[in-house]
Amino acid sequence: MPRIRWVEEEEATGELAEIYRAYMERTGRPGVAGILKCFSPRPDFLQDVIQFSDHIHFSDGHLSRRTKEMIATYVSSLNRCPY
Repeated sequence: MPRIRWVEEEEATGELAEIYRAYMERTGRPGVAGILKCFSPRPDFLQDVIQFSDHIHFSDGHLSRRTKEMIATYVSSLNRCPY
């Protein structure tokens, strides 16, 4: 049970529903990860977090996206994290 009250996809309305819809459409995921849902009480901030994450995690820089994904997958595996 999360300690932060967040809004589930089926409960989302207005701006939050649109952010969720765009996220799931763009990523092809069936839902929004809890790590993002914790920002759902502030849809404006959630949108900023998603954009920042996309820029940091999913663009090439010193490391390629492929390398970042491999590192993230390995660390998640070590932590037994489903992300």
